[in-house]
Amino acid sequence: MVKTNIFTFGAPEWLWMLIVVAALPIIYWMLRLYARRKLGKMGNVATLQRLMPDYSTARGWIKISILSLALGFIVLALARPQTGSKLRTVESQGREIVLVVDVSNSMLAEDVTPSRMARTRYAISRLVERMNKDRIGIVAFADEAEVLLPITGDYKMAESVTKRLSPELIAEQGTNIGKALEVALLSFTQNTQNTKSRVIILITDGEGHDQGSEAAIAQAKAQGAIICAIGIGTPEGTPLKINGEIMEDNEGKMVVTKLGEPLLQQLAEATGGIYTRSRNDSFGLEEIIARLDEMEATELSVMTFEEYDEQYQWFLGAALLLLIIEMLIFERRNPLLKGVRLFER
Repeated sequence: MVKTNIFTFGAPEWLWMLIVVAALPIIYWMLRLYARRKLGKMGNVATLQRLMPDYSTARGWIKISILSLALGFIVLALARPQTGSKLRTVESQGREIVLVVDVSNSMLAEDVTPSRMARTRYAISRLVERMNKDRIGIVAFADEAEVLLPITGDYKMAESVTKRLSPELIAEQGTNIGKALEVALLSFTQNTQNTKSRVIILITDGEGHDQGSEAAIAQAKAQGAIICAIGIGTPEGTPLKINGEIMEDNEGKMVVTKLGEPLLQQLAEATGGIYTRSRNDSFGLEEIIARLDEMEATELSVMTFEEYDEQYQWFLGAALLLLIIEMLIFERRNPLLKGVRLFER
């Protein structure tokens, strides 16, 4: 067990009320200014104040300051301040899955409804919804590869990252599958090495070169990882459109993007995975999920907070004490305490 001093709020939506509390002294000042102007219409303000010897301006400011502070503590109490006093390591049986997603421009093709990219985002979201004890990471690639989500059990974060998948994430265009697999294999945590619980799900149209693929296969085998591939698109291909405009190559010919399956089949077969082709009626994940269910699960260690200690009672107590003090202070001097001058006008 590891102790920590993490501080957080259980209901942070209340904190915006602090803005209202901070505005109270300003409102009080404006009201005092308005009252002074009204008083000025009745005569000389200094003369009128001498006719009210028991009235104290300082007491009013002290009261509003104490009241504002008390209300601030009440707002903090409502926001439920908490300290995470304990951490624990949770052991669970699961797999580590890295999604390697092609975000090159060719993924904008519409031979899969509504487009290769949109269909990919939808399928990944459905996959994440079905995950329970497995951990997930996401790598996006085109000519370069980038880890968008390190291996984690935070499925909400995975869904958030999935929504951002688009060709805009990678500046250098292309389809460097070998580089993408290299980055994915480096993403796995060290404590599950060689346990046959690692899987890469490669989602791409396969329209690229196989540079580095042999090295990726060798590294995957060494780490006990399998590669499952989903080919998205059609072998006959479709004209590539970007922003509604058909793309042309340097010779002015229409660019047609086609599904390249041989490399994807090779990667899957060499590492003990499977290859499926995405279709309009099925993305291909069902076959891969069935393959994952056959895989050996391993012990995954996750450090999580065991409990949070509520601290609102201290803020509530301080607020109550301040409110009592505020009630005991009058804007007029107490005639029983005329001889005691704690406050000046």
